This record gives sequence, C-alpha cells and structure tokens, in this order.
Amino acid sequence: MKYEGHAYNFLGLDREESDYEKSRFVIMPVPYEQTTTYRKGACNGPHAIISASREVELFDDELNSESYLEGIHTLDDLEITAEGPEKMVEKIHDAAGPLIDDNKIICMLGGEHSISTGLVRAYKDKYHDLSVLQLDAHADLRESYQGNRFSHACVMKRIRDFIKQAVGIGIRNLSKEEFNLVQKDKIPIISAPDMHESSAWMTKALDHLSDNIYLTIDLDFFDPAIMPAVGTPEPGGALWYPTLEFLRKLAVSKNIVGFDVVELSPLPVNNVSEFTAAKLIYKLIGYITKFRR
Repeated sequence: MKYEGHAYNFLGLDREESDYEKSRFVIMPVPYEQTTTYRKGACNGPHAIISASREVELFDDELNSESYLEGIHTLDDLEITAEGPEKMVEKIHDAAGPLIDDNKIICMLGGEHSISTGLVRAYKDKYHDLSVLQLDAHADLRESYQGNRFSHACVMKRIRDFIKQAVGIGIRNLSKEEFNLVQKDKIPIISAPDMHESSAWMTKALDHLSDNIYLTIDLDFFDPAIMPAVGTPEPGGALWYPTLEFLRKLAVSKNIVGFDVVELSPLPVNNVSEFTAAKLIYKLIGYITKFRR
C-alpha cells in the first residue's frame, strides 16, 4: 500500500489523489435511515465502508492498474433531514446536480435504499436515455409500504415513475402485488435461481439496458455467506466472482454514469461485509476507469 497516514476518506488517499478538482470520482456518504423494517443500522454503513476501504490494496492485480490515480474525492456526510424520505430524496437530487455538472462519477454510500431515487433523478436531468440496473434481493416495486410511498421497499417503483427502462437482477423475494406488476408491465427481472442456472442471464440483462446506465447495488443482492451485515438478508444470493464478471461486462459494453451501494448494516464483531463492499466499489471504479468509452 502506498499510504501510511490513513486519512479519513475512501481508500485513505493523500491530498493529491483525493483533491476534488483533479478527481474523476466522488464518494457521497448519505447515512440516512428512516424506513428500514427489519434490522436497523444502515445509517452506520457509509462510515463503516470508508473505514474498511483504508485496508483495500491500491493495486488491482486483475486490471494491472492503480485506479485511484484517476482521483477519488470523498465528500462530508450529507446532512440528514428529519422531514421524511421524500424530502431526503429532494436534498440528494439538489446536492448531486452540481457534481454531475462537473462531470463527476458519483458513488453514493447508504444508508437505506430509498436514497437512490434522488441520485437517479439528478443523473436523469443530464442523461435523457438513462436506464437503471438494480442488483438486489428484493423487487422494491411496492406502490406504498407501511403508509410511505418513499419507503426503501418502494424505491424501484418510484424510479420507474420517471424511468421505464430498468432491470432487476438477483431478485428472490417479492410480494403478490409486485409479482402482478412485473407480469402486467413485463418488467425485466432476472431472479437469483436464473443466475445460478447458467451465465446466459448476463447477456440478457445487458440487452435490456440503454447505453447510459445508473447502477444501484443493494448489498443484500449477495448471499449472506459473503455479505451477512445487511438489514434484510435473503438466502440464495450472488457470489463474488460471477458478480465481478458481470460488472466487468457491464463496464465494457455500457457507460456507467453513476452508482450507489446501500443497505450495509454493520455487525459489531464481523467486519467482512464492509471490507467486501469497499473492495467491490474499488473494483467497479477500476472497471469504469479501464473500459469507459
């Protein structure tokens, strides 16, 4: 590792590699949690990921590169509003707009999944052909949940209110209401069993996406065996190397304009999840850096 000081930013980078003006990537921590319904703690996710990232090796042997040299700037935590998730979505949208105008690739760290709507809206303002790729255990297509239309369980329904081209991958838990909507609107969903049958799902998923895509990663997409620290774990999820294979294909064939990683709920005696999340983010930064057109 290059650094010794472990500055509090993603990867513990020196000022030269984390200066805003020189950085291609921006880490936006949003420790927001209001609508979670099982195990709490997503508000602690951004800090845990940033802390763990300082132990990630800066050299990527797969890519034979040091992607951090593209510059990765870490913002301060976005101030949380107590007015509810709809207001938080608006706040994220407004905060992200100037960053996107500066041609930054934003990685938003959650926090609960409801926050994704705000950043997707901000990117939609610039990329009119934007499509959304969702890696998730849950469909998140409810119209409302526990009386809240902006619940984490409704995030993809809110996104589909203004973006119709959206693909869900890894889904293995959905309500009858969501199932009926998927059938009625022919929403492209690749279930976890589909993923485990063969790798043909990768091409199928890419075929449903436009050129410019926003990627939202709910960490319960992964199997709890490798990602136990999530609020709503589901057995039978994705594993590490097939996920990297798909993300590499995605970066080669599409233009990833921004992404988020949400729903980490750190465990007090097990830090494998936050380290895995941090390494996943750095791998994705590496793929975008190497393959982005």
